[in-house]
Amino acid sequence: MRAQSVSPVLRLAAIDQFRGFAIFLMVLADTMSDVARVPAWLKHAPDIGYTVIDLIAPMFIFAIGLTFGLSFRRRLARDGAWRTYEHFIIRNTALIGIGAVLTLGGNMTGIYRSNDVPWGLLQAIGVAGLLTLIVIRLPARWRWVTGLVLLAFYQVMLDRLWLKDVLQSVHGGPWGALSWGAMLIMATGLADLFHDEQWGRRAYPWAALIVTAAGIALALLSPVSKMRVSASYNLLSLGLSALVFYGFYLLDNRWNVHLQALTDWGMNAILLYLLHGMLIGVFYLPHVPALYFEAPLWLAALEAAAIVAVLSWIGRSLRLRGLFFTL
Repeated sequence: MRAQSVSPVLRLAAIDQFRGFAIFLMVLADTMSDVARVPAWLKHAPDIGYTVIDLIAPMFIFAIGLTFGLSFRRRLARDGAWRTYEHFIIRNTALIGIGAVLTLGGNMTGIYRSNDVPWGLLQAIGVAGLLTLIVIRLPARWRWVTGLVLLAFYQVMLDRLWLKDVLQSVHGGPWGALSWGAMLIMATGLADLFHDEQWGRRAYPWAALIVTAAGIALALLSPVSKMRVSASYNLLSLGLSALVFYGFYLLDNRWNVHLQALTDWGMNAILLYLLHGMLIGVFYLPHVPALYFEAPLWLAALEAAAIVAVLSWIGRSLRLRGLFFTL
């Protein structure tokens, strides 16, 4: 991870705000996940079902998809194919490695529980990024085809062979990474549509609605389940994530509602994500049930607010210094 000055090239604030919103929700969800008094609708569905928390990881995947193609093409033009692929391979491999270290440390302290497979969100993102890298130079329509074929293959294997292993793993384990990869590949297709200001941006919300509707329709055949990273969950979450992002775009670009605090989070999303686990440990590691596991809602909310306040201060301080951290 390295610190860089903010590029003079204009950033689309809505992307930073959307990414920041995803990380903000992820921090809240992780902070409250083991508190017994937090209601079930503010936690992940145990298997089949869908809660608002189940949308958080897909939003972060979609945020990556929004900039993946742009970043790849910019580096390709500047550095050539060899150095571009090298950069993306190293970055995504680093995510897998950092995730493995965090999972190991989390398992040792009890903060994370990866069950039988040492797996977590960063590993899933890293594998998804490597899969997307294989096809990123294809036209968007062929990326859509690739993503759908990969998703169909995963669903067939899930139904026939992988279900038990997937359910025993976090984020579907290495098997579920195929579904996350399919999601990211298709997200780059939606991103290309959005970034086409001539006509694609007008079609973008309709495409997002179609993907959402496809996920709902598929739920009649395959249950929606974040635990399984099922095909219906994949498409439903992809479409909803695209619509949520479009809401941020409308707020910032059409209605001039600028959410600076979320922008600060989004500009240093990976760093704040890495830091939030350590902050959770302040309340978790003493292993005092009344302080965390059995805390009343008011105390759990106060602890979550303290973590958010610290991360917000860090994000703001880095932004004022013109710095952001990236792999």
